[in-house]
Amino acid sequence: MIGNDWDNKLKVIWESPGFKKFMEKIEHEYKTKTCYPAYENIFNALKMTPYEKVKVVIIGQDPYHGEGQAHGLSFSVQKGIAKPPSLQNIFKELKDDLDIPISENGDLTKWAKEGVLLLNSILTVEKNKPLSHKDYGWQLLTDHIIKILNQKNTPIVFILWGSFARSKKTFITNSKHLIIESAHPSPLSAYNGFFGSKPFSKTNQFLKANKIKEVDFKL
Repeated sequence: MIGNDWDNKLKVIWESPGFKKFMEKIEHEYKTKTCYPAYENIFNALKMTPYEKVKVVIIGQDPYHGEGQAHGLSFSVQKGIAKPPSLQNIFKELKDDLDIPISENGDLTKWAKEGVLLLNSILTVEKNKPLSHKDYGWQLLTDHIIKILNQKNTPIVFILWGSFARSKKTFITNSKHLIIESAHPSPLSAYNGFFGSKPFSKTNQFLKANKIKEVDFKL
């Protein structure tokens, strides 16, 4: 499915009759409707950030539903696509927090390769219909992924922005890990605690304290 160590970690799910039936439903949706991200990019977060390399997890809700935006990484858009408002606010906070210049493009692939698992809870969406796949069953998989990461002995930073991401906090019980939570970077809530929360410097301070290589957030 993935082509790295996630395949072993998720083998029970990949081989289950229920998951195979679920994926047949997703395939049908892609054949009969316009869905995002592109079918081959659905599992990009896992493909780009192997289990052993995960040091940070940023949990999103579901993919962007506009044409050409989503490519399988939470909050990220493909090169050449206008940055959505939430991503613009993430870059503003990054500039204020670590003085990193605001990127011209919104492609966060480099973060993924640095060990930041950009995990949407729901991995697919129908065009122009946000949360259209929320009841399909994706969260059974992505919640399981969070639980697997919670069991990891190596410390991880879980970044939870907004009430939806914060609802996943119940799965993060291992005291080795750090949870950073705040309001969502959306323009509707960014001024209610996202701006000034300094998630990027807090992340690197924690990684450094645990003798883990810090994340280079510069794109």
